Amino acid sequence: MFSIIIPLYNKERYILKAVWSVLNQTFSDFELIIVNDGSTDNGLGVVQQIKDDRIRIIDQPNAGVSTARNNGVKAAGYDHIAFVDADDWWDPHYLEEMQQMIHKFPDAGLWAAKYYKVKNRRNIVANVGLEKDFKQGYIDYINVYAKTMWMPITSSFVVLKKIFEELNGYKASLKIGEDFDLWIRIALKYKIAYLNKPLAYYNQDVELENRAVGTNKYYDPGCNFIFNFDYLRNEEIKNPDLKHLLDNLRVYGLMKYHINKKYEQETKKIIQQVDFKNQPLSVKLKYKLPIILIKKYYNLRKLASKTKNCLFLKAKIS
Repeated sequence: MFSIIIPLYNKERYILKAVWSVLNQTFSDFELIIVNDGSTDNGLGVVQQIKDDRIRIIDQPNAGVSTARNNGVKAAGYDHIAFVDADDWWDPHYLEEMQQMIHKFPDAGLWAAKYYKVKNRRNIVANVGLEKDFKQGYIDYINVYAKTMWMPITSSFVVLKKIFEELNGYKASLKIGEDFDLWIRIALKYKIAYLNKPLAYYNQDVELENRAVGTNKYYDPGCNFIFNFDYLRNEEIKNPDLKHLLDNLRVYGLMKYHINKKYEQETKKIIQQVDFKNQPLSVKLKYKLPIILIKKYYNLRKLASKTKNCLFLKAKIS
């Protein structure tokens, strides 16, 4: 059996789809724990209208998604914890396939499947760095992630409750990247089993104000995972794949901080850890050239994109 955790915060428009994607699973032996993290919209009201004995609702003051997930796990009654976010959803066979993966690969501490990235209402198959003939099995999470920089895992995955508790779950201090922080801690200690078949939907069409990634927010270094890799320092020295992965996350994740001079000292300290010999020329230039030139470059790109869209619309109308 599974304990399924959905953290809910101001996702009134999406929560119904997420919940029904769980309730309509072909494998039905589960409990669904929805943790309302102090929502100010009617998301909780939407959930309360659904009548199903498998649903439990936990209502808490707003404390962040990490605490919501952790509290959901504390309340879970079963050994296998399945996560899905309130704006994402599952294929109807997701749990059935995960149950089969657990039986086939019992030595894993975490099980996951490929996913679709939903962008502009299009379902884009994740370009995960797996060999073309790979169907299922144990993967080197760090190596796979470093190959294409597409996350192998999203909000949808299954983990053993005892492992989640052993590693103290999500770090409540992190407001962005808390999921990567958990996955990397699991991957460094336990096997990860992966099904190379898209069964989850990672929704990127959510309003910007309700997203952590892809926004113009500048998170304080204390709550941004990119500023908090110190505990990986020894592993990074020993593992070239981990070094490559972390460096890529640093240079791309801190680009807007660098250009706009946000948290300058902290950003500079992190960027100094990057081995630029293994970075493409375009990245090297963005960090070495005067910031005014880099800003002009990005402004030109925005202008070119707007012009392209305008021309496309005109052509479509005519």
